[in-house]
Formats: sequence, C-alpha cells, structure tokens
Amino acid sequence: MSIPFWCVFISALLIYVAKIPVAKAMNEQGGYNNHLPRQQQAQLTGFGARALAAHQNSFEAFLLFAIGVLMAHTTQTAGWLIDTLALIFVITRIIYLLCYWGDLAWQRSLVWFVGLVCSLLLMISPTFRSILL
Repeated sequence: MSIPFWCVFISALLIYVAKIPVAKAMNEQGGYNNHLPRQQQAQLTGFGARALAAHQNSFEAFLLFAIGVLMAHTTQTAGWLIDTLALIFVITRIIYLLCYWGDLAWQRSLVWFVGLVCSLLLMISPTFRSILL
C-alpha cells in the first residue's frame, strides 16, 4: 500500500481517536448518555466542547484529503510531493487535535490551514504531474 493510502487510513483512525476525549467529557458529565448522545454533546462546555468540535472537524477534513489522494491516484500522479503532502496532512491533523484540546486557537487555525492546502494541492496535483515524476 502506498504512503498516501496509509495516510488516508491513519486519518480515518484519527476521527475515532478524536472521539475518545468527547466520550470522556460526556462520562464526566454524569455518565455517557447512549440514548441521546448528541443532546448530551450539545451541552458540553470547555474542554468537552472543544473536543467535540475537533472530532467533528476531523470528518470534514478527512473528506477533502481522501478525495485529493484518490484524485492523485486515479490520474496516476505519484512521487515525492504526493507522499510529502499526505504525510504533512496527517502530521497537521495530529497537531490540530492537540491544539484544539489545549485551547491554542491561532496555532490550531494555522495547522488547519496547512492541512487544507495539502488537500487542495493533492486535488490539483494532476495539473503538475510532469514535475512530480
């Protein structure tokens, strides 16, 4: 399996890693309400609310990234830049979660932007394919 595909797999796992602090915050709120979890999540504050937002953003970021990797793959665009963009995306997503949980707002926004640029560059990578090979 290629590096970008491994990065898609890791990014998918990060969505569920991001859920762990949400579940912990819900449990600390009087127990995890498995009957109405979204209602309970809407009442989270502080760290719990930030953890929920980080978890939800993980879904949003994953979609663009996975599409970018698939666009590069289906057009047979490969090489060091594709691998690097995929790795940088995963690294930024890990840092993003840590920044969100730690309430580091501008740092979080910065790494979110870097991850977004990686996804967008993956999407347009077929246009500069000859440079990558």
